[in-house]
Amino acid sequence: MANLTIALAQVNPCVGDIAGNAALVREWAQRAADAGATLVAFPEMVITGYPIEDLALRASFQRAADAAVTRLAADLAADGLGDIAVVLGTLGVAASGRPLNQAVVLRDGAVQARYSKHHLPNYGVFDERRIFESGTEPCVVDVAGRRIGIVICEDIWQDGGPVAQMADADVELMLVLNGSPFEEGKGRVRTDLVRRRAAEVGAPVAYVNMWGGQDDLVFDGHSFIVAEDGAWMANSPGFEDSLLLWTLPDSGAPEQSEVIDFASDDEQVYKAVVTGLRDYVVKNGFRSIVLGVSGGIDSALAAAIASDAVGGANVVGVSMPSEYSSEHSKDDAADLCQRIGADYRVEPIAPVVTAFQNQLALTGVAEENLQARVRGVILMAVSNREGHLVIAPGNKSELATGYATIYDAGSIGGFAPLKDLDKTRVWDVSRWRNAEAVRRGEVPPIPENSITKPPSAELRPGQTDQDSLPPYELLDDVLDAYVEHAEGREELLARGFDEAVVERVLQLVDRAEWKRRQYPLGPKVTALAFGRDRRLPVTSRWRERELS
Repeated sequence: MANLTIALAQVNPCVGDIAGNAALVREWAQRAADAGATLVAFPEMVITGYPIEDLALRASFQRAADAAVTRLAADLAADGLGDIAVVLGTLGVAASGRPLNQAVVLRDGAVQARYSKHHLPNYGVFDERRIFESGTEPCVVDVAGRRIGIVICEDIWQDGGPVAQMADADVELMLVLNGSPFEEGKGRVRTDLVRRRAAEVGAPVAYVNMWGGQDDLVFDGHSFIVAEDGAWMANSPGFEDSLLLWTLPDSGAPEQSEVIDFASDDEQVYKAVVTGLRDYVVKNGFRSIVLGVSGGIDSALAAAIASDAVGGANVVGVSMPSEYSSEHSKDDAADLCQRIGADYRVEPIAPVVTAFQNQLALTGVAEENLQARVRGVILMAVSNREGHLVIAPGNKSELATGYATIYDAGSIGGFAPLKDLDKTRVWDVSRWRNAEAVRRGEVPPIPENSITKPPSAELRPGQTDQDSLPPYELLDDVLDAYVEHAEGREELLARGFDEAVVERVLQLVDRAEWKRRQYPLGPKVTALAFGRDRRLPVTSRWRERELS
């Protein structure tokens, strides 16, 4: 036997682009061969993109995926790559016609092996907290005389099952194909799990993950390899293309290859939302973004993210001042757009509001909401006229409590990059982005005044968010317990939260579900994101009350 060089191809496929994804495999297989690899592994479902949801049930889609794999094997051989083992994920079909999550091994112009596991979930991405029965024999292939075991993503989250079978199969390397979405802190959970599995299998484990945005999911990559004893052998950076090379030695201890320090949580969250927005724009055929810029921190961070995603020249920032807008807010909005190189426009809302008021004569909250909704109408009109994607800069704290006017400039549009970031996280990430700009010798994109001034919707004289909400540091702590950890009134009071605060926050959250159902998609970056992970009945009489 000889040393075996493997390559993990961390790539960004697009759901439904079967021909494009197959071309991506050909391109990176060639790169792997040129680098001296004998085996190259691609992520889970790379041929179809992931998750494919109900496309998995469509017979025409199933046939196209199967034909693409067969054609790809022949194309690889025609490219002179027939002797390299190409391991990739695709859509399989059971005899019953039900879709399967499948790994295939391509070599010598043909499909050498298939590993079809449990039925493919069509509700979205696999939830690692669920348990599935595999019901299949372990997939072990011979590559250059070495026994390589192949499993798919959620296999390693089950105790026993495929991993236990792999331990009995005496493999020399276990390869895991993944489409594992990003969540803040999840990387540590993954690596701890894989280290345990390596010890159980008694062999190194190579973990290849896709990266890129797909609707409200973001895949972070961070592919890596650990030795049998859990030692860190090699890893890829997150949120970018990568070809990770590592050699499985014939004998003796394996040696480290590429080892990269993990980014901070703030940096990873920022890169996740940039990736989610960029891929939503690019994969859906948009070229530019428009948003309202108020001078506040939410629109400032959203604009900075948009600039990093598609380039400042492709961002339109629209200031829509009212009679209550402060001079500093208008100045901060203009400063922001200058910093990021955006197209800055001013569209005063007074003439439109006056036209409505002449008809309706609204007062109080109705008048305030009218101002907010006029701004939403202006943004959608600019979008219709010029073809930009409207993004909503609202954050998770506002979404949780319903502290946003439905159909206003903060909640309208096709994508919401801050949807899963609470307000305190918005400030944290904004400070990180500015500090990163300073580190690079660049101009910080976010005006300091937008970070430090009290947040306000400026819909009436002297208004601030804290007129209606607890301080955000306190609010986000209560929301974390109630929303993220599903704690009820009694648990919150036991934590020491003020009873009046608890009553107010729970009332706001419970009454805002209907607003959340109408909110745009936004990238999931926490373990519990509205719309994907947490859905409550809109019509419900359940309220958290003191037990009698």
